[in-house]
Amino acid sequence: MLSRDEILEDLTGAGALLNGHFLLTSGLHSAQYIQCAALLKQPDLAGKLCQELAGKVRQYRPEVIIGPAMGGIIVAYEVARTLKLSGIFAERKAGRMQLRRNFQITPGERVVVVEDVVTTGRSVQEVIALIKQQRGELVAVAALIDRSGGKTDFGVPFESLLTLDIEVYSTEDCPLCQTGSPVVKPGSRD
Repeated sequence: MLSRDEILEDLTGAGALLNGHFLLTSGLHSAQYIQCAALLKQPDLAGKLCQELAGKVRQYRPEVIIGPAMGGIIVAYEVARTLKLSGIFAERKAGRMQLRRNFQITPGERVVVVEDVVTTGRSVQEVIALIKQQRGELVAVAALIDRSGGKTDFGVPFESLLTLDIEVYSTEDCPLCQTGSPVVKPGSRD
């Protein structure tokens, strides 16, 4: 089992923990940003962390692992590979998450949603709605990093490798904006 310090060391070493002034996909601002793509581009590191996450979700006896595109694709694949299950992803089309590419969830199938980073949980909530629409059984949610500080509730167990309580601000209350610091939008959702 990896320690908190080991995971933070992996994040920092991969250049995935950034400091600055960031506009998050939620519209909030933050002085720190987790760019998991920098970590996930390294197969050995991605495999190690996703294997650890798979160990946390094994207890829920999933039958399929699903992640939201983009951040959850590699995580779903690696967790599913470790557990010897199907790994699929949902992608946004016409403003809503959908299953494409002949992916499906059968009624009653036990499903775990995985993600790279959870901040507000919006993408995960969209995938949960899709699972319910397909009449699958959501048994857990898991993320490499929970940056909500443990505040996100999906109505099922939520597992993560690392919980960070990174302060976020509205545009009006952002101390970085007040100092004139330029804001950067590093996220992938437009």
